Amino acid sequence: MLDYNALAAVSAVIREGSFDGAARKLNITASAVSQRVRGYEDRLGALLIIRGQPCRPTDLGQALVTHLDKVHLLEAEIPHLSHTSGLLSSPDVTLRIAVNADSLATWFPAAVSCFATEAGVCLDLLVEDETCTAERLRSGEVIAAITSQTDPVPGCSSIHLGAMPYVACASPDFIAKYFSAGATAIEFKSAPCICFDRNDGLEARWLRTLHNTDLPQRVHYIPSTHGFLDFTLNNIGWGLQPLSLVDRYLSQGSLIEIVPGHRLAIDLYWVIPRVKSKLLNDLTLHLKNECVRHSCLVQNTKRCLHSP
Repeated sequence: MLDYNALAAVSAVIREGSFDGAARKLNITASAVSQRVRGYEDRLGALLIIRGQPCRPTDLGQALVTHLDKVHLLEAEIPHLSHTSGLLSSPDVTLRIAVNADSLATWFPAAVSCFATEAGVCLDLLVEDETCTAERLRSGEVIAAITSQTDPVPGCSSIHLGAMPYVACASPDFIAKYFSAGATAIEFKSAPCICFDRNDGLEARWLRTLHNTDLPQRVHYIPSTHGFLDFTLNNIGWGLQPLSLVDRYLSQGSLIEIVPGHRLAIDLYWVIPRVKSKLLNDLTLHLKNECVRHSCLVQNTKRCLHSP
C-alpha cells in the first residue's frame, strides 16, 4: 500500500527543488518533510530523491510522483460522479504541462486561460523546445505536452492541433548588408544566424530545403521567443519567427521576409496519457476547439514546407 502523505512530501521536494520549498508548499517544517521522505525511503529500501541544488528524483521517485499526479486527476472526478457532489469539494489540481516557447508566446495563453479559470485548476508549465517536450512526458515529469514529435509515447494519445507557420526574416539593414545579391547560398555562409537554443533545428532545416547547405559558423543562441524577435529587429542576425508574432513587423517593413513564400510549417500535437479523466478530456476538447479558430495555428498549409 502506498503512503500518499509521504508521496506528497516526495512530490513537493521534487517540484519545488528543495526541502525548504516543499515545507513552504505543504505548510509544515523542513524537518517534517525530511522525516517523511527518509522514512518512506527506508520502508521501500530505495532512494527516491537525489539531494542537491536542486533536488532531483530517482527513476523510482519520478514513477511514484507520476502515479500521484494521475491519482489527483482521478480524485478530481469524484465530486462530479457522486450523488452527494454538492457536499464534496473538488481537490486542488495542478496540471503540469510541457509547452514550447513559441506556443507560450502566441496562442497557448489565450487558449488555456479560460479553461483553467473555469475548471479551478492551477498550471505548472515547463517550457521546452517543441522537439523535446515529449521526452518530459515520457519521463513522467509532466501530465501532458505540446510537441512537434510524431513518435508515439507509450500509454498516451496524440491529437493534432494544427500547424504553426514560420517565416525566415531579418531587419532591412541586415538584408542590405548580407543579402544584397538575393539570399544566395554563399551569402548565407557569412550571414550570422539566430537559433533559440542548441536543440533548435528550424533554421538548419529551412536552409537545407533552400540551398542544401548547413548553418554558418556564426550562430547566436537566444532562448526567449520575444528576445529572439528583439535581437532580430536590432540587426544581429536572421532567423525563423512565428508568422503570427512578426506579421505586423513585416507589414510595417521593420522586418523583411528573406525568401518570400518559402516558409516552414511545424505541426503541433497535444499528447496526454490514456487515463479516464474528465478534466483532461475537457481540456483536450477545449484546446482543439480553440486551435481550430485561432489565427496562430492553421489547418491548411499548402504554401508551406511541412516539418518531417
